[in-house]
Amino acid sequence: MSSSRLQRGRVSAVGAIYVVTTVTHGRQPLFEVPGNAHAVIDALRHIERSGRSRTHAWVVMPDHVHWLMELKSGTLATCMNIFKSRSSRLIGGDRVWQKGYHDHALRREESLIEAARYIVANPLRAGLAEQAGEYPYAWCRGL
Repeated sequence: MSSSRLQRGRVSAVGAIYVVTTVTHGRQPLFEVPGNAHAVIDALRHIERSGRSRTHAWVVMPDHVHWLMELKSGTLATCMNIFKSRSSRLIGGDRVWQKGYHDHALRREESLIEAARYIVANPLRAGLAEQAGEYPYAWCRGL
């Protein structure tokens, strides 16, 4: 699901913590529909249940997803392929996601807490909520 240009130089490391962002095809606001947002959440949880990740935070915005996760097994590309495939099947759409995704591995000096706060505050910055915890499609693991 990711382009070869994006894959060049990409290294997955089990135990590394990543901030991953992926966008809907054509930036369509597909996740304004609650059922579609729940399908994405189900796909994120499925990856964790399968033992491939430990999720620290996520937010499902109308046209994109931010996911803060620790890679537990396999590769980041495999996790993203499973995530996009499962969520697309649950939504029932042919073209749900743009190809590729953006990832950033947190370095030692970067704060997991700050990354999680940034992710769950995304709806506030976008004007979709007035206070933290109000947006229904954001979650953070006790940070």
